[in-house]
Amino acid sequence: MAYKERHLTVDGLNAHFIEGGSGYPLLLIHGSGPGASTIGNWRRILDPLAERFHVHAMDLFGFGRSARKPEPPYFDPELWIRQCQALIARMPGSRIGVLAHSLSAVLAFKLAASEPRVANVLTTAAMGAPFTVNEATVRVWTFPATRDELRRTAELLVHDKSIIDDVYLDARVEVLHKDESYGRYFTSMFAGDRQAFADAAVLSADELARVTCPVTMLHGRNDVAFPPAISLALAEQIPQSDLMLIGRCSHSVAMEHPQKLLSAASDLFK
Repeated sequence: MAYKERHLTVDGLNAHFIEGGSGYPLLLIHGSGPGASTIGNWRRILDPLAERFHVHAMDLFGFGRSARKPEPPYFDPELWIRQCQALIARMPGSRIGVLAHSLSAVLAFKLAASEPRVANVLTTAAMGAPFTVNEATVRVWTFPATRDELRRTAELLVHDKSIIDDVYLDARVEVLHKDESYGRYFTSMFAGDRQAFADAAVLSADELARVTCPVTMLHGRNDVAFPPAISLALAEQIPQSDLMLIGRCSHSVAMEHPQKLLSAASDLFK
């Protein structure tokens, strides 16, 4: 599938996204791990999604090919929300769907609670409920200085380690090591006690109650860094929510079980 490279400006910063396909419009938002980007997160499902939907997949500020904030704090969910709202304003149609991974599930739920055009939300390995960070979580939010460190971190996020191949590593190395300053930027983004970032992502009961559109959540049973109990806690508070726990799956549902994710997308966004 041929994608068009697109850009928009938010708060004076250049945001990169790709657009492809036709049909029901979807906004795709990636996670926050090392080297995260639209391509890194969704590469196994982008083409199949674009065969059926009008895909808009964006790199959040500080990730992928989007600009970096000039001043801290670089962990800035409110800026990322404004970035998503700016893209939604450009998307066609009276109704749109949102597909979000990990930390970006928080953005998706905030958008669903406030944006009338968001008609359904699909998440993978969602954050948004309280949990205690562990060694794996800390590793995910630590800059990997070498390719081998990146591989070891990536292997924490999948059940079948064999899928961490050169294509996966190359896509993330390109983001992480495109210039010498990015390591300092990423390290500053998640500096200090990682529990503070998990706590900052917790959604209030009022926010979750205002997510009244249909929601489907997928979460790997073997997710260590961001345990499936997070999605279970969210599902209990979101009025129209379904939750699927996927066996032999860790954090990276789109990589580990792309067909199950595509099936869920086809059902929810039909």
